[in-house]
Amino acid sequence: MEVRAFAEQVLYSESLEDKLKPAVGDFTDDSPGESVNIQEPARSDKLKFAPRRMEASMPKPGAFKHAERRGTAHHILANHELQALEVMARVALLFPDAPTEFRIGLCRIMQDEQRHTRMHAERAAMLGIEFSSLPVNSYIWTKSLEFKSVLDYIATLPLVFEGCNLDHTLEFASCFEDAGDDRSAALMRVIHRDEIEHVAFGMKWLRKLKPAEQSDWDAFCEHLKWPLRPVKAKGDVFQVEARRQAGLSDDFIEKLRLAEEDDR
Repeated sequence: MEVRAFAEQVLYSESLEDKLKPAVGDFTDDSPGESVNIQEPARSDKLKFAPRRMEASMPKPGAFKHAERRGTAHHILANHELQALEVMARVALLFPDAPTEFRIGLCRIMQDEQRHTRMHAERAAMLGIEFSSLPVNSYIWTKSLEFKSVLDYIATLPLVFEGCNLDHTLEFASCFEDAGDDRSAALMRVIHRDEIEHVAFGMKWLRKLKPAEQSDWDAFCEHLKWPLRPVKAKGDVFQVEARRQAGLSDDFIEKLRLAEEDDR
């Protein structure tokens, strides 16, 4: 399947079923086409982005003892995964001149995002919350509107949003386990393993595309758009080994570990 066709399927389909439809055959990039700057993905009415402050909020850990609140958590996480999928499709259309190896690798990760969205949506439904029954935010998508280069994307989505998920996935797994929900905890651990690969993809391409004389850290920081900053790439419990598995250098990991809220 052509990279462009897969990206268009994800971005232009209103139906969730169509957005999550698996690609047909191996990916090719023979017809990348012209750059297209999509401002908002097509979505069904119930999944359209809600105005700020109207979206559902993540339940506190203590509320996870209630099945409905766990379902709400999965609903929110499903939307995060769906936004990541849509942002990757947007990048494929916005930067048709990016290296073919990058674009095909991006599509393979998009398939993971499709699977993650389905996993969360199905688990939410089992817990009594149908995906699309709660208002959803556009935070991740909105950040993509500032991308001027592939490096902007890499710094933002793989290295910040997926980078912080190296911590958040295990934090959520613990919350679900504490509530006696081993099935949801196992789901989070599966996604954690995938996120290691996604962060590794981002770091690989940061190193390939940045100036040779620039450090990984400086390239990462240069391509973040405020208010995103290094501190946003970590959760409460910092997972050093996961970051090593993703190929981050010890120096990069230590700088990230020490990052503070007021760092620019």
